[in-house]
Amino acid sequence: MWNDQNRARQVTQESNALRKLTTTYNSLKSDAEGLSEMLEIASAEELEMLQEEVTSVEQRVDDLYKETLFTMKHSDTPAIVKVKSGAGGTESMDWAGMLMRMFIRWAERRGYKVDILDIQEGEQAGISSAEFIIRGEKAYGMMAPENGVHRLVRVSPFDSNNRRHTSFASVEVVPEVPEEEINIVIPDSEVRVDVYRSQGAGGQGVNTTDSAVRVTHLPTGTIVAIQVTRSQIKNREMAFQILKQRLYDQERKKREEEDAKARGEQRKIEWGSQIRSYVMDKQYIKDHRTGLMKHNPDDVMDGDLDDLMWAGLEWLAGKRTADEAGDDE
Repeated sequence: MWNDQNRARQVTQESNALRKLTTTYNSLKSDAEGLSEMLEIASAEELEMLQEEVTSVEQRVDDLYKETLFTMKHSDTPAIVKVKSGAGGTESMDWAGMLMRMFIRWAERRGYKVDILDIQEGEQAGISSAEFIIRGEKAYGMMAPENGVHRLVRVSPFDSNNRRHTSFASVEVVPEVPEEEINIVIPDSEVRVDVYRSQGAGGQGVNTTDSAVRVTHLPTGTIVAIQVTRSQIKNREMAFQILKQRLYDQERKKREEEDAKARGEQRKIEWGSQIRSYVMDKQYIKDHRTGLMKHNPDDVMDGDLDDLMWAGLEWLAGKRTADEAGDDE
């Protein structure tokens, strides 16, 4: 193994993560057993004194349980997020902009860093599409459940007749896989590269040169646009890196679909399913996979997403367990 530096690094990282998890478990198990023995013989007064320790152990159990929910590969890596408006014109573009803000506010609450790669502004409001990277502890792991179609129901502020509108926006989340794991070569004949002037805020001179780059992978139709820097060369470099990440993820999903078919399953494409509804006029948000409902939509839209994400991670972990059981059969 040590003759392959990249492989050695991967195995070492995985080993360290597993060692940390098992060490935490063994320590917690020992503390819980000791506390249990003390509770059995404690007086009423001593029970009250031990309550703080009981609460501490319960919190540690909950924290350890949450660690076990990160069942997806590359959960520790940054998350590459693309938000795209659906059909519906201004209403859907406004909704896509709201979703982007929600994820950025969530990242800020956790102290994560957000790098905006590209924003295509809507004609009247919101965005047509945006791509950004969230960097922080377990960023991809936490964002993974947000992958899918998000539905908004509200009385439209753009409708003079105050009618109720339904809008859709898609959210695509992929991990930023280490380069050494991606063995993808993209021939020049398979891509089209377009350059154009950057849009939106970006400082003095942002619109004076054709620095933004759009790369289209012709066989799959995958498009990556980058305007994060004023250097066309750097933007092009970054666009190809993101394109490789997306092609790698597409290949992974394709293999999963083929495995499912081999087992006789008819599996829906994950990213194409409607995962959550935000019903603003009735003040609730419902996750259709987990059944969890939140009655504080304003707080959720301001980045209070953790409950929905943890429930989504439970759902994903359960789904993966069921899939693995199917493989064993």
